[in-house]
Amino acid sequence: MRLPSWLSQHLAALRALLVFTVLLGLAYPLALVAVGRVPGLDGKAEGSLVRVNGTTAGSSLIGQSFTDADGNPVPRYFQSRPSGAGEGYDPTSTSASNLGPESVVDTIATDPDDSTRSLLTQVCSRSRAVGELDGVDGRRPYCTPDGVGAVLAVFRADGLTGRITRVVSVNQVAPATPFVGTWQGVPVELAEPGHDYVAEGGLVTPVRGDAPARSAVPADAVTASASGLDPHISPAYAEIQVARVARERGADPAAVRRLVERHTTGRALGFMGEPGVNVLDLNLALDRQFPAR
Repeated sequence: MRLPSWLSQHLAALRALLVFTVLLGLAYPLALVAVGRVPGLDGKAEGSLVRVNGTTAGSSLIGQSFTDADGNPVPRYFQSRPSGAGEGYDPTSTSASNLGPESVVDTIATDPDDSTRSLLTQVCSRSRAVGELDGVDGRRPYCTPDGVGAVLAVFRADGLTGRITRVVSVNQVAPATPFVGTWQGVPVELAEPGHDYVAEGGLVTPVRGDAPARSAVPADAVTASASGLDPHISPAYAEIQVARVARERGADPAAVRRLVERHTTGRALGFMGEPGVNVLDLNLALDRQFPAR
């Protein structure tokens, strides 16, 4: 007996569903698991975990923070770059901030939990913190001394033209001191929470300031990687941390610097990317060679 065409079509679709479910839902995943158990590949399949005396210290492919319970950097360790993945280096939330160069104005809400920091302020605050931690000049162009974006909202009598009637430092609130006292003769005010000065007609005006064009704090010390999981820092960022780590461990800075060099990898295939220092591997080597006092 010949089946109706609609029924035969549904049966064919059901057979295809069952076949592909078995192939792609069962056979393929099981095959990948089996490949991951092959000697030499099993370590990478389990996350390239690094174990010390039987205890997992971390992963050589996923970065981690070297901070105390309050989130403060532990001075005897080299610090990683910032992370935008979840609360930091969360492999289940790998992501970037997606903020770009035009993100210069903070959202300052009445409830601090609803406030958000612009990319510029994040960079400024991180640079200031690194400068204080490692004893280098943390100033950057377009940053205030207290570590936020140096941005003014300039109000003019006729919108885009005319005399200036009001100037607000949009990223600073009380009890801060405006990073400039006046702007073209008009006193600079502090921002008040809950105000959108751009929507109110203020012209966004970043102010460069007198910071050097090339900051002593490298870019990777103040910006997160695209994945938020990068375990490497640049040799330049490692270099400014050498003196602090050596001092905290009572070690010769030259010896610590040699250890950094031994844990610096070159460009992939000799031309792709930049040299990097794996922070976990370096810190474990420090613990072995220069145990904390």
